[in-house]
Amino acid sequence: MLRFDHIDVSYHKAPILSDISLTIPTGKITTIIGSNGCGKTTLLSTLNGTSKVTTGAIYLDDTNLLTLKTKERAKKIAFLPQVRQTIPTLPVRTLVEHGRFPHLGFARKKSDADKQIVSQVMDFTGVTPYANQYVDTLSGGIRQRVFFAMILAQDCDTIILDEPTTYLDIAGQRNFYKLLLNLKAQGKTILLVLHDLSKALSISDEIVLMNERKVLFTGTPADCVQTGLINQVFDTTCKTFSDEDGTYYIFD
Repeated sequence: MLRFDHIDVSYHKAPILSDISLTIPTGKITTIIGSNGCGKTTLLSTLNGTSKVTTGAIYLDDTNLLTLKTKERAKKIAFLPQVRQTIPTLPVRTLVEHGRFPHLGFARKKSDADKQIVSQVMDFTGVTPYANQYVDTLSGGIRQRVFFAMILAQDCDTIILDEPTTYLDIAGQRNFYKLLLNLKAQGKTILLVLHDLSKALSISDEIVLMNERKVLFTGTPADCVQTGLINQVFDTTCKTFSDEDGTYYIFD
């Protein structure tokens, strides 16, 4: 179980998040939603060390992640950030192999098992046909799938995704969400940030609603809608309807 325990985050002594406590259930999809600037990305970024926790702890089961070195943390949590400053000039397979680095020794020599994991995640994400192409020559959507394959190559049970569908078209988004459901079926714990409220509510087991850099609500999508808090935070109206395939949410 992933647990944020009374964490504070500051930047140049200016407080950004204060006294955040949150529990992420194991083997479920949990989505953080909230208006721009409410602290969603900052909260996720505490998990890979990009945002520095000044007070509190973050536990994965009984381990305080903040006490681990970056390499050891990367064996436990795979993190796909929202923004990348540079796109590497590397073949796709080579980039995906980078996901195995936390598990390799100093020489970074890959075993047959490492190579098999890389091939499996490339097949899973549908990027095998691009194995020899350079990442910087790919479209944004395919490139996003390559980065996703790279973090899956870390072979972690906990996966963190910050706006993972940003560069994907409708078909790409639909396929990506299918991958998430497949990972959940494998027992993976998935924590992500989405701006698409309808999809966040329909795909998630748990919703975390943030506002003004605080956690306003945690619970099921249905309970979140029932409170009316989404309407207040986003100044919108949510309409719900269901059929034999599931429940759908439309916002005006």
